[in-house]
Amino acid sequence: MNKKNEMLAVDEAIRRVAGAFKPLPSVQVALPDALGRVLAEDVAARLTQPPAAVSAMDGYAVKAVDVASVPVTLTQVGMSQAGQGFGGTVEAGQCARIFTGAPLPDGTDTIVIQEETDADGERITIKESAQLGADVRPAGLDFTEGEVLLKAGRRLTARDLGLAASANVPWLRVRRRPRIAILATGDELVMPGEPKGADQIISSNSVAQSAYVKVLGGEPVNLGIARDTEESFRGALAGAKGADILVTIGGASVGDFDLVRQVLGADGLDLNFYKIAMRPGKPLIFGRLGDVHVLGLPGNPVSAGVTSIIFLRAAMAVMLGLDADALPDIATAKLGRDLPANGIRQDYMRATLASGAAGELIATPFERQDSAMMARFAEADCLVIRPVKAPPAKAGDTVNILRLDLGASAF
Repeated sequence: MNKKNEMLAVDEAIRRVAGAFKPLPSVQVALPDALGRVLAEDVAARLTQPPAAVSAMDGYAVKAVDVASVPVTLTQVGMSQAGQGFGGTVEAGQCARIFTGAPLPDGTDTIVIQEETDADGERITIKESAQLGADVRPAGLDFTEGEVLLKAGRRLTARDLGLAASANVPWLRVRRRPRIAILATGDELVMPGEPKGADQIISSNSVAQSAYVKVLGGEPVNLGIARDTEESFRGALAGAKGADILVTIGGASVGDFDLVRQVLGADGLDLNFYKIAMRPGKPLIFGRLGDVHVLGLPGNPVSAGVTSIIFLRAAMAVMLGLDADALPDIATAKLGRDLPANGIRQDYMRATLASGAAGELIATPFERQDSAMMARFAEADCLVIRPVKAPPAKAGDTVNILRLDLGASAF
């Protein structure tokens, strides 16, 4: 096992982070409030849909044997509409007018669409024959009472909510949203829109991290900016009480003003690891301070973003009851340009995606991969993953990629 002062392999770091968490308790929410939430319990239908055989078209409900030979004239004896069916029975030689979604009258088994009929008062001439069961939706075609429609662990889409509503389910049990406290550190930081000194920079990381947390299904708690003093840092930490994870940004390396490790260490941080064999994102702290897990991210904005996508996402997936083994979502693509051999750290190269002539994905890494270049990170569609000591690669070679479209589809 790697020692704490050695660089940890990315896969082992993901395993340790994911293994430190367990699913959060469930809460009950009203159906309209469940979009994007993760189911904590299976959802079973409370009724059968459709509850009885219904028509899929406007036309006439008939007995198939009566229309086997056409043309034939039948007598209309009633009408069936959605919400108001025909209460009588259709006998041989008879039919009933019917509309889409209406229940089939007793005695009928087939629908003849209205375009294939001529009506003269109650005398209905059938011009085209219809097979038994034509344009009939049988009872339970969609689902039956008690059938499990949605499994626990599913992130709910708009389609899922529509399905639950049609199954007469007004409330759902979902996982509580993970509470993620976010604390940026450094004298050099100011918030967007604030007056900026000559030696200061904008604190973009806290804004981005809050957005990541929301996209991943959590509740961000922004603790602001801690200055480079122990007093400021400890004062800001008080806001992390009750959080599931404290995410610190910056101060994770070994500089004179990097207080995160020394302050947390003095306060009893149970350190799991603090260096990972990856680029960007080598200095990354993971441990536990009392009841709160701590994830200390690098200060460079791309490094912070990449490590969140990999490690914070894995932790939140477990808390939400998702399959952490399936994260990150690795896909494959063809390289869009040649790449040199890689070094001793697993590389995550920002890249754009395009479709090739045969429909294949083509990932083209940017020429410059500086971890301070947020414009390139925002432009990227994916990260091309270069394993430790990977040999040179040519355009057209197959590579693993990590797509950056993290959010669950609303549809």
